[in-house]
Formats: sequence, C-alpha cells, structure tokens
Amino acid sequence: MDIFSVSQINKYIKGLMDGDGILRDVTVSGEISNFKRHSSGHYYFSVKDQDSAISAAMFKWQNRTLTFLPENGMKVLVHGRISVYEPSGQYQMIADSIRPDGVGALYEQYERLKRALEKKGYLDPSRKKPIPQFPRKIAVVTSPTGAAIRDILNILGRRYPLAEVDVYPSEVQGENAPAMLASAIYAANRNADCDVIITGRGGGSMEDLWAFNSIEVIKAIIDSEIPVISAVGHETDFTLSDFVADLRAPTPSAAAELATPDSAAVLGYLAHFRAKTTAALENRISMFENRIASVMNTQCMKNPLTFTENKTRQLDEVLSRIDHSMNEKINSCESDLRECASKLAALNPLAVLARGYAVVYKDGEPLHSVSGMQCGNAVNIRFMDGSAQCRVESTISEDLNQYE
Repeated sequence: MDIFSVSQINKYIKGLMDGDGILRDVTVSGEISNFKRHSSGHYYFSVKDQDSAISAAMFKWQNRTLTFLPENGMKVLVHGRISVYEPSGQYQMIADSIRPDGVGALYEQYERLKRALEKKGYLDPSRKKPIPQFPRKIAVVTSPTGAAIRDILNILGRRYPLAEVDVYPSEVQGENAPAMLASAIYAANRNADCDVIITGRGGGSMEDLWAFNSIEVIKAIIDSEIPVISAVGHETDFTLSDFVADLRAPTPSAAAELATPDSAAVLGYLAHFRAKTTAALENRISMFENRIASVMNTQCMKNPLTFTENKTRQLDEVLSRIDHSMNEKINSCESDLRECASKLAALNPLAVLARGYAVVYKDGEPLHSVSGMQCGNAVNIRFMDGSAQCRVESTISEDLNQYE
C-alpha cells in the first residue's frame, strides 16, 4: 500500500488540473459574491449559482484592464483556468478576464470602439478643453424627468445660484436616445450662449447606458466647441462618452460640482481679499498721513516767510559771489589784453618807422641787403606817413664784421 503526504496529494491533483485541456481554458457563468479588493491590488471573490460556488482570484496585472469594478451580486462571465492552491488544498479559478453576463456582444463592441477612438487620438488628454472657472450659463443634456436633472439642478442651485441653467431635453435610453442626445449637444453649440455642457444620466445596466457609447453621441461631443462634462451612471460605470469628453464626472451630482465653484468658498475668499486689501489701504493711508504730518511740522510750513527770507539771503550771497568772480575775471582779462596790446605795439613795423626808419621795396618785396639793388633799379621807399618812388644812382657795401 502506497502512502502519500498531503503535499504530494495536493501537488498531484494540481498537476492533473493544470494538465486538463478543458480546465486550462474555461469560462464560468455565475454571480459574484464575497468580493474583496486586497491592498496588494489583487481581487478575491467567489462565483456562484443557485447550487454551488467556486473560489476565484484575479491578480492586479490582469484586473487593471477592466473598465468596471466588480460588485457582489453582479452576473458575470469569468474566463481563466482552474488550479489548486496547494497550501490549503482548495481548487480555485485564476481569472484573466471578467465580463458582465448577457452583454457579451455589447462589451466586445464597446472595446472595439474604444480602441478605434484611442487610435485616432480622441482619448488624448492634450485635446481636452479646460472647464471655465466661473460659468455664466450651463447647458444640461439629459432626461427632463430623471433623477439626474433633479440632482444637477439641486446642486447648482445650492452651490452656485449665479449660473443660468438651460435644459436640453432628450431621451437617455432606448432606440431614439443616441440621435436625440447628439441633436441636443449640437443645439447647445448653435445657441453658443453657454459656457459648459453637462450630459449624462443615472446608473443602469450596460444596455441602459449604451446610448452614451453610440457613434452619434461620441461624434457630437468631439465636435463640440463648448467644453463637455460627461456624467453617466455611478462611479464604477464607464462609457465611451466619458473618455472623449473634456471632463468625466463619476455621477451627475459630481458633474454639477465640477462645473461650478462653491459660492460659499468664493464669498469667503472675497471677504478675505477685501479684508486684506482694506488693511493694505489703511496702512498706506496711515503712512501718507504720517509723511504729511512730518512735512507740516517743518519750519518751512510753520513759517513760510522765514523760509523765503533765508532763501533770499542765500540768493544774494550767491549773486555777490558771482559778481565778485565776474569782476575778477574781467580784470584779469583786461590785464592780459593790455599786455598783448603792448607786445603787438612793440612788434608794429609802423612804430619803428615813426622813429625815423624807412623800408625799401623792390618789385613789391622788401629789401634786406644792398646787394639786392643795382644802379638804375626803381625802388619804393616806405616812410611812416607815406612812400616815395626812387631810382638807384649808386650802391655802397659795408663790411658788417668791422663792428663786431
């Protein structure tokens, strides 16, 4: 008789299950229960029907591809493999995908549309328009009788009553909903008098929300010149409108909050700003008052005539110094001028002539030596008071060295 350890048995059973062709690739239909999102990011839950249940796990590198958060009671199709957790000897399903049951075809269509939109760049955050901080008018595209419009109007009225609200009524579910929703979004753009558009509805199944996955609505949101906030379903619901919109709100109520500032917070900020500005102005005024008081206490302001008299005396002193300086300068210039005139007079050839000398010119040039004249030459003799035309009769040269 062979004897096996518990570990050996569990390992053997695990080998059988891992090697089974059906159990390696299986899809299980059932209802989620005991759902737990572990701090590690892994999902642990059970899939049950009316008679049985099977434990399941979905690791974080698989569940990050889900577009919804599984909930207890949700009917799903879970794909994966059946294996054994050796430490406890329990068999479990290792899931690699989860789809809501009954909407498999819609889910596949949803994924195809999402991939196509992503490929064309419509999900790129860079193309999203900013939501205005203080909207004057808000367009709401939704059912006029649903809970969503009541929630939106209630939040807007309480949070920011300054904004006007235009409701563009539309069906949000059913065959006519896509065309009506798209038409309402285009109408809000044609009117061009609103600052932001909120479109959405309350929660529901994938079929209920399908209008917001339609090409008509997606195209209208992409074409909108006005920023669009998509608010479809509950926090865990995602539609393609959420991805192409300029902002996604988890609920219609949240959309109303995201579209508007809190008026109470704005008033509080304004009150704070007013108090701060008032204090700054008061400090400024006080500073100028002190400066004015300081000026008023000066001698000039107390007795203006004294200030004028002092300045007049100072001006007289300055003028006296200027006159003295100018007189000294003039006297100096006159002395220099007299000295220059004396020098010029000494160099004046007429002054030499006045002492009995004369200048002899030949052919208009002064003669400096007797050697420059010959008998018969015509010369001009310049005296102080006139000149005489003469002719040379004879010349006599003298040796100047004899006087040395």
